[in-house]
This record gives sequence, C-alpha cells and structure tokens, in this order.
Amino acid sequence: MTAYRPDALVAEDIDAYLAGHAAKTMLRFITCGSVDDGKSTLIGRLLYDSRAIFEDQLAALEADSARVGTQGANIDFALLVDGLTAEREQGITIDVAYRFFATERRKFIVADTPGHEQYTRNMVTGASTADCAVILIDARKGVLTQTRRHSYLANLVGIREIVLAVNKMDLVGHDQSVFDAIVADYRAFAASIGIDRFTAIPLSGLTGANVTERADAMPWYAGPTLLQHLEVVPVDTDRAATRPFRLPVQWVNRPDLDFRGFAGMVASGSVSVGERVRIVPSGRTTQVARIIGADGERSHAVAGEAVTVTLADEVDCSRGDVIAAADSPTAIADQFVATVVWLADQPMVQGRGYWLKLGTQMVNATVQPPRHVIDVNTQAELSATTLELNDIGVAEVYCDRQIVFEPYANGVDLGGFILIDRATNATVAAGMIDQALRRSGDVHWQSIDVTREAHASQKGQSPRVLWFTGLSGSGKSTIANLVERKLHALGRHSFLLDGDNIRHGLNRDLDFSEAGRIENVRRVGEVAKLMADAGLIVLTAFISPFRAERDMVRGMLPVGEFVEIFVDTPLAVAEARDVKGLYAKARAGQIADFTGISSPYEAPGRPDIRIDTTRETPEAAAERIVEHVIGIWSPDL
Repeated sequence: MTAYRPDALVAEDIDAYLAGHAAKTMLRFITCGSVDDGKSTLIGRLLYDSRAIFEDQLAALEADSARVGTQGANIDFALLVDGLTAEREQGITIDVAYRFFATERRKFIVADTPGHEQYTRNMVTGASTADCAVILIDARKGVLTQTRRHSYLANLVGIREIVLAVNKMDLVGHDQSVFDAIVADYRAFAASIGIDRFTAIPLSGLTGANVTERADAMPWYAGPTLLQHLEVVPVDTDRAATRPFRLPVQWVNRPDLDFRGFAGMVASGSVSVGERVRIVPSGRTTQVARIIGADGERSHAVAGEAVTVTLADEVDCSRGDVIAAADSPTAIADQFVATVVWLADQPMVQGRGYWLKLGTQMVNATVQPPRHVIDVNTQAELSATTLELNDIGVAEVYCDRQIVFEPYANGVDLGGFILIDRATNATVAAGMIDQALRRSGDVHWQSIDVTREAHASQKGQSPRVLWFTGLSGSGKSTIANLVERKLHALGRHSFLLDGDNIRHGLNRDLDFSEAGRIENVRRVGEVAKLMADAGLIVLTAFISPFRAERDMVRGMLPVGEFVEIFVDTPLAVAEARDVKGLYAKARAGQIADFTGISSPYEAPGRPDIRIDTTRETPEAAAERIVEHVIGIWSPDL
C-alpha cells in the first residue's frame, strides 16, 4: 500500500492541484455490453491504475474484496463501482454508476451501465450524455445480443466514438486469431447499423493488460492502450463548436429595472458581442449587447459555456425560447416523427397525454401507435400497436403547441427529449426527433378578430369548464343537469356535454378500452375548450377515469377556467343504484373494461369541488356549485 499513492500535490497544495485540472478537456464515456463482460472490473482497473483511489478507499476495497469479492485473495476491482448491496450479492450492475478520474492530459467521467436487458433503460440514461462508448466483449463468448443492443442504442443516441474492448484476453491465451474473429464479426454487424468506424483493443481488465500499460503477452497488437486512446478521443463540444449558434434560455435574469439578461448554456456554435441573433419561435432579430460569464464580462462565448447575454432591443424572450444565429435559425413544429425508446414497465397508451421535455421546453404531447418497432438483432422493422419496455420504435408525436427543435442528428440539446408520466412524474421514454411532419409546417393558426374575451364580454360572464367526474351511477349527470337549469334560470349562457349523449354522435366510433376512453376525453376536452372560447360555461359529465387525461384538459385552458368536480360515491352505493343495469352486466362478464369492476378509476387527489352523495342531496350539491360560480368566478353574476 505504501507504493500506491495519488498525486502528492493533492496534499501539498490542493489549489494548485485543482488549477492544474481546470484547463483540461473533459471526456464523458460509458462502458456497456453484455452481462459479465467485465465492465465494472475494467473501470475499477482504470481508477486504480490512474491513481484515482485514496489510501482509505484502497483499504476499504481490500476489505470488501476479502469479504464479498470474486477474486480470492486478490483485489476485486468491480467493487469500486458496484456499490449497491444487490449488485454485490448478484455480481451484476443494476444502476448506472458514475466515477471521475483524471490523467495528465484529460479529465474523465465514466458511467458503468448495466448489461442485463431488464436494465436497458439505465444504459440509455448513461449514454445520453456520453461522447464515447466502450463496448466490452468477453473474448470467450464473442458478439452477443446485448452487444448488438447496446451498440445500436449508442449509435442511436448519437455516440460516434466507439471502442470495441475485447476483454478477458488472458482467458483465451492472448490468442490473436480469437481477437481478429471477434473484430470481423462485430465489423459486419456495425456496418449494418451505420457504425462506419470503431477502435478495437484487446485487453484484460483483471490483469491490466492494454488498459493503461501495453501488454507483453500480446506483442502482435501495435495500437494504443485503452487509456491512451481515451486521452485523444474528440469530445462533443469540439463538434458542437462547428455548428450554428444556439442558446436555449433557461432563466430570465432581472435583478433590477436596469438589467434584463437571458441565461443558459451555449448548446452549439459561438457568439460575440455585436452579433445579430434571432429569437425563436417569435422570429424577432436583434443584437447581442453584452455577454457575462462566471468570470465577468467577456466578448465571446462558445459551445459548452454557461453565460448570460443581454440584447440591444426590448424583445419578447423567455424560458424555453432559443437565441439562435440570425441567418441560421432553428425549426419549429408541433408534430414530428421520432425514434422512441420506451423505458417504463407500463406500455405506451395511445392518446394519453405525457409531458414532453426538450431542453428548457415542457409541453403536453401524445404518441401515436408506432409505425414500426426495430429488432436490434436483425434491424427488421416489425409491426406493433404500442411500445413496451425496452422497445425501440418510430412514431409520430403530437404536441399541444409548437416547440423549437432540430433533428437529433444536428444536435442532442434540441433534438433529444424525454416523456414524463403526468401522474407519477416518472420518465417513461427517451426520444430522438427525426423530422417535422410536413403537415405541421403547412397548417398555420388563423388570427380571428373576435377574441374569446370579446365573446365572454358580450355574454356578461366568465367562461368556465365544470368537469364532473365519478363512477358510473354516482350522480354526475343528475347534478350537472340541475346546475345547468339553475344557471339558465339566472340568465347564464351554458351548455351540458353528457358522456352518453356524446357517445351517440361525436365519439360513436370509440370503444371502452383504455385507449378509447383516453381519446373520448381528449375529444370532449377539445370541444369544451372551443365552447369556453365562445364565452360559454361548459358542463361535462363523464367518468373520465384517469388523472392524466383530466390534467390534460386542465392544461388546455387558461389557469382557473377548469373546475374539477368530484362526485364522490362509494362503489357499493353506485352499484346498488345500478340505474342502467351496467354493473350487473359487468359482474356477469358481459361488459369488458368497466370502470370500478374490471378497469380502474383514479380519484382526484385535490378536486376543486367534492360532492359526497351519501351526505348531500343532488339539489343541495347543485345549489352549492352554483353558489361557487356566482361567488368566485364572476362578480357580475
């Protein structure tokens, strides 16, 4: 242990040590491949040989190796990365583990990603920010399914620097013919998925051969060691600097009346004071007046730097907008084709609204049934009606408003997005935009002179959408009908959209499956929005069983116009009423996907109004709702 010491400058002068690293470039890379190919061991060896482990860490590693290691009396380098108890018990990587180390030439952040297919989503997470992928292959096993899957995903997310690390060469006698056969096999597969170049290195993570030092046992290999190659791999910011200027606005900095700056990280290109820029999506052009970095005023900023810029003119610019080169602006669209990697255990639901986050933008989006899913082994395009865990598919994505984007091939920052479940806030998918749909660019919003405010003023009321939700038989339609009668008697302009009535016309083509129910609510939400735009008080009486869709409709309307009214009736009470005989048919198996019996109902967590029909009569509930309308929404009612 006395011979193993990190850089002495760490203890002597930590400021000098940090200053020495400040100017170095940073390479982010991942290790990936199949189970037991030696990813964690290789990273542990890199950390050890680059002296990125302190003495107390080394002592703990030696103790852990003796207790739970797999190398007998020797150090088990995988334990430096596999920190979870479950990982150590099973000898596998489950979560993504990030480690930092540095050499004299460069700084590194390495992500050890899982090899199991079950944890492919974690591999995608690690790859999303990487500049390089080190794909390991066990020399005894050759190219496996997960080798192909991870190679395909690495290429899909835009990683162009690929290292083929043929590991465990010590277990095949350092045989060159084994290495050559694996490289030839991988080259044929790589060409089929669009990987036109890669660097192949024979090595052993356990013994350290060709990891940081050249192996005497493989004199036939004349290329660089793994570390030597990683020290010269181009980083993404090098390529980003050659593309047009893009600054996604993260924050509008307004500390006082005399300063208004737009803060964010330069995604690509460069910008100088005095340069003309365009605000997207508004299209307004102006000049850069000042650039402020962490070190103060500066005249220039390049890709990868976080800066605040001020503009020469007072233009409308806010979070989610992009400041771009004036002569090369980004595109905008609300419909596009994307490659989607599904990361959730629950499959994609057609028509369901998900949050789409792209850069600093957040919009509501729906995903259409995939055009096809991709077999990573054969690259065959297979038909599918949905996307399930680990599926890779091409699908159309529709947003509720236009977003600023670029094709993923032109840049990750404005081309890559994630989908978020609106109810759980869990990330369910990662996507790469291929192109905008042509119809998205051909359809434009027509400006109308008579505004929604003018419609409401003419009627002397504030438009609202009263959204009644609850189980079948809860009393939604009864109470909604009473409310409309009272509003009509007061001279208010209203309209009631009832679930059964809508199913006779507008939505007669929809079934009662989950997808059918979601589309039912979406259409009703769009109609309700149009009626609210006309100045009406709209009442809707639908089961609308899913929170995500009710929240989607709320998001269509201005803040405060959507009022969720939960008609809270216990299932036993609703079933006892069974006015239409539906529960009896559902219990008998004659009706599939019946809410409360064979399909779930997600009750509102915080409804605007809650009606307990076991304690309150429909008349009293209607009176309370009308009082709410009169007392809060419009002072002139």
